Amino acid sequence: MDKDVMTDFSQDPETFRTQFVAWLEENAPRSLWHTVSTPFQGHWGGRQGGFPSEDHRIWFERCLALGWTAPTWPRAVGGGDMSGDCYRVFRQELIDRGLPLPLVGIGLTMIGPILLAEGDEQQKAEHLPKIVTGDIRWCQGYSEPDAGSDLANLRCKAVLDGDEYVVDGQKIWTSHAELSDWIFCLVRTNSEGRKQAGITFLLIDMRSPGITVRPIELISGSSPFCEVFLEGVRVPAANVVGQVNTGWGVAKALLAHERSMVGESVAAGGARPEILHGYTLREHAKQRVGLNAEGRLKDPLLRDAIARNEMKQEAMKMLVRRINDRIRTGAHPGPESSILKLAGTELNQERWELAVDILGLDGVGWGGDGFSERDQALTRHLFRSRGNTIEGGSSEVQRNIVALRVLGLPKGA
Repeated sequence: MDKDVMTDFSQDPETFRTQFVAWLEENAPRSLWHTVSTPFQGHWGGRQGGFPSEDHRIWFERCLALGWTAPTWPRAVGGGDMSGDCYRVFRQELIDRGLPLPLVGIGLTMIGPILLAEGDEQQKAEHLPKIVTGDIRWCQGYSEPDAGSDLANLRCKAVLDGDEYVVDGQKIWTSHAELSDWIFCLVRTNSEGRKQAGITFLLIDMRSPGITVRPIELISGSSPFCEVFLEGVRVPAANVVGQVNTGWGVAKALLAHERSMVGESVAAGGARPEILHGYTLREHAKQRVGLNAEGRLKDPLLRDAIARNEMKQEAMKMLVRRINDRIRTGAHPGPESSILKLAGTELNQERWELAVDILGLDGVGWGGDGFSERDQALTRHLFRSRGNTIEGGSSEVQRNIVALRVLGLPKGA
């Protein structure tokens, strides 16, 4: 399909909606309908990544031909140059049908927007088209064993040697590092003065000699997390994004994108194992608790809890739209992304805690006979959600940001 077909779609949002819905009916494989639609679930791309199914491949290729793997990015890098209004329609129609995004990953949601705003022309030309086509998968090298919530305490060092940096150190909690092709890292290039002033943002090819990756296991039984060890890794100085020793500002902008991505995922229902695709608290409760003569859940307290959870999720969706509007104008998300991350991750935990509460004694099942595969998946997913309020900046850190930068409270108040 020729990408010029995009000119057949109107830039008027409601006309676009009509055209897009018709296009979905004809082009979105039926096996993908009513599954899940979050920035964390679907085809991740990369040299090591295959498609979850043949229908995912078909879906990806049809959207790629229209620039819809990165709908709002410029055509020059392979995007769809879609307006913000049309993108809201695009995203909502996918969510309403439970259709996956054609491509997911932090290349699109984190490093891509940073390169568009902060990268030089060479960096944009080299990396952005490969993100759009799914050729390259990225991971994030921020946290270290002694630099988690206090990220500025990082020790991974980069020393300039000619036109290359030599990098030594360790990163931890690096999601999907074992499957990624490139990593964007915060490295220390100056140890004098304020900790934040000596940090540089560096792009590193994961195939570079001296990189070792080790997976980390979690209580949920599965984990995306890894440790990454860098020993004498040589990286071209041209891979610095922004200026040397000014990476802290780039890092904060990227973290805002990350927190927005986490919030959007939660607002769309949250990433989940395949067995829980299509899952809703309402249907779960109907099956487990049953209905009264009036067709309502028998337990009034449970009705109230589910209604409260759904209202919070609708509020999250409105906040996501507000932040996405800001991003579409070319700006970085503001400190409100911390509200999104804080409220979204705690809402996600609340959702899965409620789901397991509904199971009753079946919710204690970890494995073995007597517990269904679906019930075990709910329990394990609850355990996985415990990490949501830590990764990407803990809830405590987010509250401090909201207090200082959103509410304007004085330090120590």
